[in-house]
Amino acid sequence: MPPKKKWRKKAVIDKMTKYSFVLLSGEAESFLKELEELGVVDITRSEKPVDDRSATLSSDADAYGKAISYLEKLDLESDPDKDKVFVPDEIITDPLTAFQETSAKEKQIKSSIETARKELEDCRAWGCFDPAVVRELEDRGLKIRFYRLPKKSYDPSWAQEYAIQEIADNGRNVWFVTVSDDPDYSFPAEEIPAPKNDVQRAEAKVKALEGELLACKGNLYSMKGYIPLFTSKRQEAGTALQRYLADAGSAKAAEDHITIFEGFAPVQEDERLVKVFDSMDGVLYLKEDAAKADNPPIKLKGNWFTRMFTVLTDMYGRPEYDEFDPTPYLSIFFLLFFAMCMGDAGYGLALIGIGLLLKRSSGMKELAPLVMTLGAGTFVIGIVMHTFFGYDISQAAWVPGWLKKCMVTGNIAGFDANMVLSVLIGVLHLSLAFILKAIYATRKKGFLNSLGTWGWTLLIVGGVIVGGISLTGVLSASVTKWIIIAIGILSAIGIFLLSDIHRNPLKNIAPGLWETYNTATGLLGDVLSYLRLYALGLAGGMLGKAFNDIAAMTVGDGSFGVGWIAFAVIFLVGHSLNLAMCCLGAFVHPLRLNFLEFFKNSGYEGKGRMYRPITNKQNP
Repeated sequence: MPPKKKWRKKAVIDKMTKYSFVLLSGEAESFLKELEELGVVDITRSEKPVDDRSATLSSDADAYGKAISYLEKLDLESDPDKDKVFVPDEIITDPLTAFQETSAKEKQIKSSIETARKELEDCRAWGCFDPAVVRELEDRGLKIRFYRLPKKSYDPSWAQEYAIQEIADNGRNVWFVTVSDDPDYSFPAEEIPAPKNDVQRAEAKVKALEGELLACKGNLYSMKGYIPLFTSKRQEAGTALQRYLADAGSAKAAEDHITIFEGFAPVQEDERLVKVFDSMDGVLYLKEDAAKADNPPIKLKGNWFTRMFTVLTDMYGRPEYDEFDPTPYLSIFFLLFFAMCMGDAGYGLALIGIGLLLKRSSGMKELAPLVMTLGAGTFVIGIVMHTFFGYDISQAAWVPGWLKKCMVTGNIAGFDANMVLSVLIGVLHLSLAFILKAIYATRKKGFLNSLGTWGWTLLIVGGVIVGGISLTGVLSASVTKWIIIAIGILSAIGIFLLSDIHRNPLKNIAPGLWETYNTATGLLGDVLSYLRLYALGLAGGMLGKAFNDIAAMTVGDGSFGVGWIAFAVIFLVGHSLNLAMCCLGAFVHPLRLNFLEFFKNSGYEGKGRMYRPITNKQNP
């Protein structure tokens, strides 16, 4: 048993205890409420609504959530109409319905205002227009036609041939009308519809709609006081939904008189839970260690650093119960890869500043630590890659000599040093993947059943280590040769003969050859994929330098004036755009290197389900 305790101590996935509960169906709801109070038992249930009742509860929780999100963003002090908005102080009988109706009305009014303003612009050129006058002239046999043409297309000589009246001329377009009693009338321009309204009525319509919008805004601002109520109602709906799904997912027996629940809880809660369950009347429970076959939920351990990157692990999928948690490795290498793709110390400082601003935002506060951490990593790697807002600081006189020694410059074997560094980091990343694959294959299947995996790990990782030591000159060429031969022989035995010890070794040769082909061709592509770290960092640096050069052209002789203002504008706008593009690439490509190259070669599958205890707490 000591090895088991050692495994539990080092595991980064919480071990779970499986509980099976048997009780009368009439006691199910009260039992689930007691579990909600405990807040640590994950009852096996559906992830999605299963019928009309659960769909209604889900819809209610979602509706309250949307109301909270909308109202929290409202800020009267930053509203340009704050001096015109009247916020009523009245009690609303049904706040959620009132919010939904008012917010929908606000959206409709905004759309109507946009349309009305376009109509106003169309009417403004025609001035005070009275459709009754046009109808009166038509009754007399005179037809009025309306036109709008670009000024360069308007010919003033038309006035000598047609009865034309110019209405407006704004320098770009000309508005005019023609009058004729000729039924065969023709004019060398396309007629437009008559104005639907005159300018005064159009202005009045816009003003009326703006008044309605102010009233809607006032009503919405008054509803901010209902945010605590909405929060409580959302929690109630969410708790009721989880309780209902848990009950719906339970097994029924004895003509539905008996209900059977299955749940999981972390082993560290065993003592407390056993005391509670023993004190429950009418509840029979069985307790046993959870196994992979039970599909227990996954609760990840971690420190303050790795917890920031759990969201990335969840994007791919949580580990299964007997898998390793990739978050510690993902956190380190994603941070490193992100920083290398950014490759600019100045952008690192900018990200830290953005993170500080996010800390003050209610909706994005949780992302602030991650953004600041990525910014700090980018700053450090940016110094190593000697770039600061597109400037090469390796040659700057103000940079101390000790700091320049930390910078990667020059060439290695005829290649840019940063490019070689990217490939070496990729080799290290993949080597770690093979080591993890071998270790966890041994834990799941035993050493003898994972000799094929160890063969590949020895060949690749051992070859990398021996090759690296040999390049330092510690080992002579002859010693290196014999070590490589020994590694090759041992690896070949594992790959081609002992990959499956339960069958004839000769039958393992063909699968070994096929795996060799796939690994050899795939591994080369995987290593070359890490060149994107160098390419993205280089592209961002060159684009930043280009903006610097363009901005510098505006300075002229260097005297203070409009040139420096233009410099500041181009510098800020250019680097803001470059920062945004670099962030996009620095997020997607490191994620790809971890999700594809690392996970594939480490054997990680990520098919586990998240630990979701039923609880009545707001933030379980």
